[in-house]
Amino acid sequence: MNKRVIMAISILVVVVVGMSVLMPDAVKPVRAGDAVKPISLPNLQGELQGLPEGKVVLLNFWATWCPPCREEIPSMVKLYDKYKDQGFEIVAVSVDKRYDDVVQFVAEQNMSFMVLHDQESKVSRDYAVFRYPETFIVDRNGVVRHHLNGAVEWFEPKYLDYIEKLLAEPVAEKSVQPVQL
Repeated sequence: MNKRVIMAISILVVVVVGMSVLMPDAVKPVRAGDAVKPISLPNLQGELQGLPEGKVVLLNFWATWCPPCREEIPSMVKLYDKYKDQGFEIVAVSVDKRYDDVVQFVAEQNMSFMVLHDQESKVSRDYAVFRYPETFIVDRNGVVRHHLNGAVEWFEPKYLDYIEKLLAEPVAEKSVQPVQL
């Protein structure tokens, strides 16, 4: 091998090893059974908000330019309307770059649940989200119970039953296992 190839390989090895030492807390995917990662993002009124505590939360990452996201939103609206008075919350995190696109879409779809704007995709990166929509279902104790990729028809009986099971669980349950759908 010539000296340039050996030098390039050596530099690459040093960079990879250095990054693993300097960045030990690299983004790890959030999985069922993990504690939900805290978030702080602006809502559409510009106020910073995080995830509600003591509620079952459907944390959904989406964008107005994403056809499957647009397809899923109407069933999320119906789901929220059905369970909002029972300790259920939807937190829809938009990764759109343009604030106005989000505001217009939310109004058109009558999205009355919490919508947060992750303009720089910082939180979605923190959750290792890169396909939209992606949803994390979080129990009343702040534990991720299920992770779903892609659009969901939330009014299917299996999802309604799942949400109802989580709503029936008490707060501060010590040993939590992922519930199968």
